Amino acid sequence: MKSTIRALLAGTLMLLAAEAQAQAWPSKPIKLIAPYPPGGQTDVVARYFAEKLTGVLGQQVIVENKAGAQGMVGAEIAKNAAPDGYTFVYVNSSMMCINPYVYKKMPYDGSKDFVPVTQHGLAPLMMVVPPTLGPKSVKEFVAWARERKGKVNFASFGIGSSSHIWGEMLNQAEKLDMTHVPYKGAGPAIQDTLAGHIPMTIQDLAASGPAISGGKLTPLAVTSTVRWPRLPDVPTFGEAGYNIGLVGWNGILAPAGTPKEIVERVSAEIRKLVQTPEGKEKLLDMGLLATGTTPVEMTEIMKTGCAAWGDAVKRAGVEPE
Repeated sequence: MKSTIRALLAGTLMLLAAEAQAQAWPSKPIKLIAPYPPGGQTDVVARYFAEKLTGVLGQQVIVENKAGAQGMVGAEIAKNAAPDGYTFVYVNSSMMCINPYVYKKMPYDGSKDFVPVTQHGLAPLMMVVPPTLGPKSVKEFVAWARERKGKVNFASFGIGSSSHIWGEMLNQAEKLDMTHVPYKGAGPAIQDTLAGHIPMTIQDLAASGPAISGGKLTPLAVTSTVRWPRLPDVPTFGEAGYNIGLVGWNGILAPAGTPKEIVERVSAEIRKLVQTPEGKEKLLDMGLLATGTTPVEMTEIMKTGCAAWGDAVKRAGVEPE
């Protein structure tokens, strides 16, 4: 009986402590880990969120770039952080849905080591080539690559990334025998494409958008199911004859055990931000179609949506490393 009472008291004290912590939060700066290098979508959106959240939370939100291993370095750091509401991590479908099918050993379990905060946007990719290459459509690029079979490279923002999987699906569908060249983020991949070292890449719109607008890259197709609002003349892959139907997403997670009240607060603030007219336009500028989900909705997305990416990995012929 005494042991039962002690257990109840201990549980009550822990609950009260958690509530007190949540009420006092935030009392110091908050870290938002961006698991990719500066210049890509993850980095620019994370910095936008950090600026806005700093204003509404009353404490500075600091972005820390922890790049490497297709987001796994940053995710592992976040996983091992104290679940006290002072560490969050920016994630995407590549990190949470594709990595488990591409890497035999994972330093984290997306369903156990994190608590979902929100999915804030869908993240279509754009297939681009340098204007000097010649092709103005996917069909023309396929013909160009077929003439050079076995001698063409394509870039991605990392092994197992959505850009890698999309490139391999095109590679397998057309039997082009292209060689995959992974980079540590979209920024470096775009730079080498601009420099003419890589003839084709399928990249996020945050990284490729400025070069497209400046006429330095030619867009051939977008991976979303509808045309991108900023580039209405560019067809979807479906319109180009490739009915794959996979669109990546971006979201925010916290270490498992982070107080529910804090998770709900951050989720609500981000949802409020991205669902305003200004927020929607800003995310479009950074290559995202704003969504904004609750933690429960984000949990379901991670639970059911990853299977489709697993099937895509198999179709692309990517073997686990």
